[in-house]
Amino acid sequence: MSASLALAESPRLSPALLFSALLFCSPLVLEGGGHGEGRGGGGGFSCSSEHACAFYERADERADLTMSRRGFLSPRPSPYKFASRLAHPYGCSRQRFVSRKLGIAVIAVEMGWKGFVEGGLASIVAGSATHPLDLIKVRMQLQGEAAAPAPALASASGSSFSTSYGTGTISMGRQVVRAEGVKALYSGVSASILRQVLYSSTRLGLYEVLKVQMQDEHEKSLPLHKKIAAGLAAGGVGAAVGCPADVALVRMQADGRLPTFQRRNYKGVADALVRIVRQEGIGSLWTGSGATVQRAMIVTASQLATYDQIKDFLISKHALQDGLSTHIAASVSAGFVTSVASNPIDVIKTRIMNMEVQPGQTPPYSGAIDCAIKTIKKEGPMALYKGFIPTVSRQGPFAVVLFVTLEQVKKLLKDF
Repeated sequence: MSASLALAESPRLSPALLFSALLFCSPLVLEGGGHGEGRGGGGGFSCSSEHACAFYERADERADLTMSRRGFLSPRPSPYKFASRLAHPYGCSRQRFVSRKLGIAVIAVEMGWKGFVEGGLASIVAGSATHPLDLIKVRMQLQGEAAAPAPALASASGSSFSTSYGTGTISMGRQVVRAEGVKALYSGVSASILRQVLYSSTRLGLYEVLKVQMQDEHEKSLPLHKKIAAGLAAGGVGAAVGCPADVALVRMQADGRLPTFQRRNYKGVADALVRIVRQEGIGSLWTGSGATVQRAMIVTASQLATYDQIKDFLISKHALQDGLSTHIAASVSAGFVTSVASNPIDVIKTRIMNMEVQPGQTPPYSGAIDCAIKTIKKEGPMALYKGFIPTVSRQGPFAVVLFVTLEQVKKLLKDF
């Protein structure tokens, strides 16, 4: 009867949700046999009507909390309510099993996909809008690494002269435009979009799923240390998924600093990936993956945890309402914290990904630690903060565009 009621109340049930529910409820059926105290059974779970009511209330409260956190403003069928009513006939002594395990599985199946889509769309917009600053950052991070001649500038008469790149953000941008044209500021944008689709959608979507799973029933909001843990895990997985696009992006952005005869001249991200595999092997798509994963873990944990924490603080203290001003304030703070925390590992990651390994020759760097030691010995400790100004200049706008867009996309998709 309870299962029928649950099905009647849940018109959006998909086969995946039903399968998840049955999968997690099957141990209850096998162990309890459907008999409890309240039903006159002798050997099954103990279940009184009082316990059942308490179970329903806890499941419903958790469902409402989850729906509210996900931004669903209109009444919707609750996966937790469905789970609790489906499991009720088999006893209530395993309330936590149903409330936590089954509920989380249903949430992941039914709502988890939205976090990935929302994160991917917002990241593509943010990444495309701030791509020129990212390119300037990469060029500055590679300064001093090797004596790479500056591109030649051709005059109207056909003669050429060389130019040095400036050390500042504006100087670097100006020299890139002079040497390669305005279009060069968007070198590698196709790889950037692919990276956002693979890396950012994974980390943002997984972060939302982990936040729901890690929150205890008695917690009004997720503690900072759990947000950081969720960010570390989501960032690591996202980096592993998006590393091939990251390698292609760095090489396409750095190509213009090489002399003409050394340039790779990739036609696009697909051409870059194919040529990298053909020339260096498929494993080269994960060049620098160690540094990439470490950077992504730091970036995701600092960026998402800072944004959530500051946003929650401003709203809870009634300093600001949950609106555009709050989102911008939290985004700017998140961008600055992320820049400070991630710049050193970002420099190392960029240099490892950009290195070209010739067959039979020793790679310039054997790993992240070796790259850090050689960089510090040759250029000093502050070399790890090369490109910091464009990093901050990019992370600030990137975070603002990312989170503001993300909040709007959530509103657009709330009824799906």
